[in-house]
Amino acid sequence: MISLIVCTYNRGAYIYRTLKCIALNDFPINDYEVVLINNNCTDNTEEECKRFRADFPNVQYSYVVETKQGLSAARNRGIAEAKGDCLVFLDDDAFVQSDYLKYLQVNLSQYPEMMAFGGKIIPLYESGKEPEWMSPRLMPIVSAIDKYQYTGLFRGNSYPIGANMGFRRACIEKVGLFNEKLGRSKKNLMGGEEKDYFERIKKLKMPVFYFPHVVVNHVIPQNRTTVDYVKRMAYGAGVSEKVRCNSVGQYLVSLLKEIFKWGGSFVLWLFYLLLLKPKKANMILRFRWNVTKGLLIGKIREND
Repeated sequence: MISLIVCTYNRGAYIYRTLKCIALNDFPINDYEVVLINNNCTDNTEEECKRFRADFPNVQYSYVVETKQGLSAARNRGIAEAKGDCLVFLDDDAFVQSDYLKYLQVNLSQYPEMMAFGGKIIPLYESGKEPEWMSPRLMPIVSAIDKYQYTGLFRGNSYPIGANMGFRRACIEKVGLFNEKLGRSKKNLMGGEEKDYFERIKKLKMPVFYFPHVVVNHVIPQNRTTVDYVKRMAYGAGVSEKVRCNSVGQYLVSLLKEIFKWGGSFVLWLFYLLLLKPKKANMILRFRWNVTKGLLIGKIREND
């Protein structure tokens, strides 16, 4: 069985469509379940979930409230509630395509050595257009990924994005749960829990696959394409990296890596300047600066 885990916090505007897109897949209802984790929502999420239950009564569906705030805590609760051999995590504003489950099942059968996977994530801009400052380097800011058109392994420093990722239960049993010191909680923009998890998988030398035909469309509100959002997102990434460091040695390694990333950022900055695309160029440096600031200052701003 495939368990589709959706952790949600105040996404009442999208959650019904998220669940409906899953239910509209042409896939045997006994071969998958939906696990909805309500992480203390204060909007109309509960009502929208009840509407889904009424409209799709045949879908195997669990609705659970997790009172410990934070995405990592919600994901860990989803792991505890799920019954499947494959656990998939989807964002509460990500819409699976109609053949999602079919292609996922094909890949699970075709690649038995696969222990974790990430699928393609296509940004769905509510403004109707991609921001002028966007470049391939910054696509993770909007939780988007489109590596290539064929199935392959994630290598080096690349790893799946949480809006569309999954694990065999055997993987989770070996790696453990998500680090609840990391990840978003209410409005802060900390992250790092996915990177932390996949680095733990990498240390155990378990293969992580990219499945290009396992696709979701991910809503990107207009407020997530502002300069202020990018600054806060980057700062949160820097803070998360500092929290992940368990020793002075690890922290110094992170600082050294950051120096090398500055070198790559300057190269890209010059490249886009030469293409007469200054907004793309400047956003790359703005992003890098705020990551570095978060890594150095390391203070979580809960009211962001």
